[in-house]
Amino acid sequence: MLNVAEHLPAGLLEAEARQLHEILPGPTLIHLPGRRSAPLFVSILLHGNEYSGLLAIQALLRHHAGRELPRALSLFIGNVAAARYGLRRLDHQPDYNRIWEGEGTPEHEIMQQVVRSMAHREVFASVDIHNNTGQNPRYACVNRLEHGFLHLAALFSRTVVYFTRPAGVQSAAFARLCPAVTLECGRPGDPQGVAHAHNFLESVLRLNAVPRHPVARGDIDLFHTVAQVKIPPGISFGFGRTATDIQFEEDLDRLNFCELPPATRFGRINSPRPVRLEVRDEADREVNESFFSYDNDEIRTRVPVMPSMLTLDSQVIRQDCLCYLMERLELNQELGQERTGA
Repeated sequence: MLNVAEHLPAGLLEAEARQLHEILPGPTLIHLPGRRSAPLFVSILLHGNEYSGLLAIQALLRHHAGRELPRALSLFIGNVAAARYGLRRLDHQPDYNRIWEGEGTPEHEIMQQVVRSMAHREVFASVDIHNNTGQNPRYACVNRLEHGFLHLAALFSRTVVYFTRPAGVQSAAFARLCPAVTLECGRPGDPQGVAHAHNFLESVLRLNAVPRHPVARGDIDLFHTVAQVKIPPGISFGFGRTATDIQFEEDLDRLNFCELPPATRFGRINSPRPVRLEVRDEADREVNESFFSYDNDEIRTRVPVMPSMLTLDSQVIRQDCLCYLMERLELNQELGQERTGA
């Protein structure tokens, strides 16, 4: 069941993510008043091991303790049960950032309740705060190439990623209601990432309105996620010297946000059976052969590409993916639409 509160639960500003289950009975939506009534919506801990959002919110609310917020704030605290164990999700749970659309589980209904509640409150903007486990810069993601979305993203970082898959993410659900962004704040707990998210939230709370004019051409580096890379079930993998079916480079995550030329090596295949990566595009089509070659059992890029979210965490890879593949976009300023850069 969704827990709803109109005030901060006692102890929330001091608790660590692993302690939240002692304070909150489960997913919790907290509404706090402010001078401007249209609320900023912030979701944190949709993945229980990504706790920089909690630290940023705690810093924000401590800073405003005893004072009225510049704008109403609605805070959604997601997977409290997984946070207790420092996990992305528990084995029996769905991914809390894949169930904001559709139906089928009690968790789907919880997210629908959150969306309905925020639509009723005429939400001003939406911010979903995440971390990642590999070497990545801090960047913002959007699901729509509209000026308001891009201005909100550029307020966090000049590096902006546009994506439409995976489906069911929080930012896509809220994009129907207001400008919405996802913040990727580096590794969990990184002090610079926490401070970056805190400062961003302070800035958004003080906005009178989200700008709707075109973003200046030089203000953002825009990338488009074109494919997701997974390890097929039943295929073993490792990094460095391993006896697994796929032996990836030991420091593979160093390639994140690098524009790679064709023939860049990802690893090699050690298995006598046919082994391939699973690569699916935005239309959910298998496009492995478009992006990777396997000559002489070496896994290499076939075309120029930029990976993101490469991680060496095998559990995260199994629960989510190995990485995403991106291409650079040039924004058509007049129309607010994208076209692929040269």
